[in-house]
Parts: sequence; structure tokens; C-alpha cells
Amino acid sequence: MSDKGDTMDATDSYDSASLGKQNERTSLLDSGEDFEVLDEEDIDDDPPPLEDAGGGKGKTTEESEEKNADTDPDPAVRPVDEWLDILGNDQLKKKVLEAGLGIESRPQKGQNVKINLKTCLKDGTLVAEQPDLSFTLGDGDVFQALDLTVLLMEMGEKALVQTDAKYAYGARGSLEPEVPPNAELSLEVELLEATDAPDLELLLPVEKIALASHKRERGNLHYQRGDYAFAVNSYGIALQITESSSKVDITPEEENELADVRVKCLNNMAASQLKLDHYDAALKSCVSALAHQPDNIKALFRMGKVLALQGEYTEAIQTLRKALKLEPSNKTIHAELSKLVKKNSEQRGAEQAMYKKMLGNPTSGGPGTQKHRAKSSWGLSWKWLFGATAVAIGGVALSVVIAARN
Repeated sequence: MSDKGDTMDATDSYDSASLGKQNERTSLLDSGEDFEVLDEEDIDDDPPPLEDAGGGKGKTTEESEEKNADTDPDPAVRPVDEWLDILGNDQLKKKVLEAGLGIESRPQKGQNVKINLKTCLKDGTLVAEQPDLSFTLGDGDVFQALDLTVLLMEMGEKALVQTDAKYAYGARGSLEPEVPPNAELSLEVELLEATDAPDLELLLPVEKIALASHKRERGNLHYQRGDYAFAVNSYGIALQITESSSKVDITPEEENELADVRVKCLNNMAASQLKLDHYDAALKSCVSALAHQPDNIKALFRMGKVLALQGEYTEAIQTLRKALKLEPSNKTIHAELSKLVKKNSEQRGAEQAMYKKMLGNPTSGGPGTQKHRAKSSWGLSWKWLFGATAVAIGGVALSVVIAARN
């Protein structure tokens, strides 16, 4: 897994085995479509006891079992060979092949589980066999069909699962394992064990770094598949790991490495939030990343883009100029900045035109008109002054003549 890239259009890290052969990589710098997360249904693990209607002495075992089936509210309890429609849409079904140790042995969300997995296409074509596959239940470490069905399995249970592509590899399919686009799958799953997740405070720094990096890489895979909400979830789990307190000694080098993983998670989370149009959340992620690394180019770029989408053009331009100053040869930043400056100029021009329209006829206040008005006013003032002076002189002369006659 490589964490370096030559352009701003690549994610911090790629899964080279499953993503390197895709026809076109999705840029982490663009915003786009939304993705809906499906939540698993609540499961009642404690069915009510058998009810004894009318004394019960005359009831046979068969009748008691029938009564229990009618009153049991737990939809996950089904006999062997009967299909359970997990989501109620006939797109994810589970059938018990071999019963397990009982409903109380089911794993809990957040536990680490180990399974044997056999994956086939709907026509029976073998895709892959994965013995002793381990993952954290509910963390999105595996595709959604597995997360949902294993949660309903008993320890030691073997089950057959049929899933729509929506809950497996989706419209893109997969290269490793090789699954065509929009493929419905048939899974054979055996639950081997379930253990509590380790205490993060007791993990050695190298173990914490490895675990956080694994969750981040899973988030990158979700992002590349267009599952942006799942990507945000994986990045969030990785951040919790990096930010957890520790009861063991940690060196400055390990602290820096952990901080580096944290910034990468924040950057990629901001990219995912941009795809979901969650601008406030994306801005917060960028600010957090810059708090750790003030000169992080990707954080500055995405922050500028978020500010522009929120209409804060002045701040966006300042942020992108800072990013371009740090990396003058980056064509992506230069193009985004040029586009933003042009857009901001057009908006200011439109605002000025609107203000002139609100104040009246813009041509009535032109420089030529004002000069003409000033000239006319000056000429009028001289005419008035000349007339007034003439009247005054005439009055004086008349007074002198009248005095002489007297």
C-alpha cells in the first residue's frame, strides 16, 4: 500500500491488489453523488417462554412447538432448510445448513469473528474460498451481506446466504476476488469463533498504527467503489484508534507516525464528505487536518474547495493561493484557483449591476452628464449675479438723480 502520489487527484493510499486494475480511478478532489447506508434490524435475543394455555396437561409436544412458533417474535429463529429474508426485500436471505450452539452464542457487533467462507456466483461458479477469514463485526471490514448475516449466526453454525449485488460487490464488481459487475452471490458461511476486540489503551503503538492503517485502507476501498458513507465510517473508526489514549510508552517517532495516519484519515474523510455534499463536516475535517499539519497541501486544497461551494469566495481564494504558494507547479490547484477567481469576478460584476439598477438609471449619473450639469449651473450663477449687479447700479443712479433735483 503506497501513501504517496504525484497529483492531487489520487487518494493517500490504494489497495493495489483490488483497485490498481480499475478502468478509471475516482478522484478524491471532486464532489459527487450520495450513498445510502442500510442499517441492520434489531434482533430480540430472548424469546418469551412457552405459554401454557388451559392447564397444558393435554398438550402434546407437537402442539406445544406449534404454539411456540406462533408466539415467537424473533424472526431470526428458523428451522434448518428454511430461508430467512433478513431485510424483508428478498435481496438478502439466509438458510441454516447446520445448527449452532444456540441463540445465546451469537456474536455481538464490535467483536472480532473468524469464519470459513466459500463464495460462488448464482450459477454455482466458484469465486473464492477463504478459510479462517477474520474481521471486526459491524466495522465494514467486509461487504455488507457478511456483516448482516454473521450477526444472526450461532457459534458453529453453517449457513447458506444468497445476496443481491447491492450488498456484495455492487455495480463495479471486483478484481480480487474476480466478481463481474452486478453479480448476485451464493455464500457458504461457517462461524468458527467470536472474541472481544482488544483494549485500545493496552495496544502497543506499532499495533495501534497497523490497526488504524488497516481501517483507513478499507475506507479507501469503499471510496474507490463509490460507497462514500461506508468510507466515512471506516475513516472514523481509524481516527478513533489514532486518538485513543494509551497506557503504554510511545516514542516521539511513533507519535509522529500515528499523527500522520490521523491526517491521512482526515483528508480522505473530507474527500468522502465532499462527495456526500456534507460541506460543514468536510470543512471541519480539513480544519482538524491543518491543526496537525498547517501546510498540508491536500487539506488546503479541499478546504478551499469547500469554502467555494459554501459561497465564501474570498476565503477560498486566499486558501488556494496559500496552497499554490507551497506547490507552485501543481496544475490542479492552479486550475481551481483560476476558475474560482473568474467566478468571483463575474459575481461581483453582477452585484454591481444590480446595485446600479436599484439606485435608478445608471446613465443619469455619468461623468459627461455631471460635467454638463456643473457647467450649466455655473453659467446660470453668472447670469444671476450680472443681473443683480445691474439692478443695484441702476438703483444707486436713480437715487443720485432724485437727490440732485431736490
